[in-house]
Amino acid sequence: MKVLKKIFTFFIRGLVLTAPLFVTFYALWFVFSWLDENVTNLTEFVTGKRIHGVGIIAIFLLITLIGLLGSTFLLRPFLVLLEDVLERMPIVKDIYGSMRDFIEAFIGNKAKFKHPVTIEMPNEKGVHRIGFITQNDLSVINKHDKVAVYIPFSYSIAGIVVLVNKEQVQPLEGVTAAEAMKFVLSGGVAHFKE
Repeated sequence: MKVLKKIFTFFIRGLVLTAPLFVTFYALWFVFSWLDENVTNLTEFVTGKRIHGVGIIAIFLLITLIGLLGSTFLLRPFLVLLEDVLERMPIVKDIYGSMRDFIEAFIGNKAKFKHPVTIEMPNEKGVHRIGFITQNDLSVINKHDKVAVYIPFSYSIAGIVVLVNKEQVQPLEGVTAAEAMKFVLSGGVAHFKE
């Protein structure tokens, strides 16, 4: 009975880790396939030839157009309202909020992973880990002397957040955030540019 309970626990843990990824990739695949099929049909109707892969261009143009329209003052209130509605829907708010925060952490004006650093972990003397400062000021949780550092895992989008003393954090000089992330995600295989 204990073995079955452990297996079930591992299954649930695996489901929690894989479900958001599966849903995201499935949604992207579904949208791409649908758009590519319809655009291909349209190009066949117009030109008499089926041109596969035009959906990629169509998705790029569609996302760019949405970004352009989202930047205008006319549509901004509508987008804020839509985001507010999504934030109130059970389950949807968790998925939407997590995905929005994850994407904003890497790109855009609110990008969080801009400052690559190394930290020496207390229980691993002499071993330094590469991370990214995500919060410099933790006074709101009464941690005035600490910073939040996200440490990504190799070959994964997962990672951990640690609160460390400010003096433990050493900036990674001469390295861009993108290079540091690539180095970590590749398991140290990718080279830093000289």
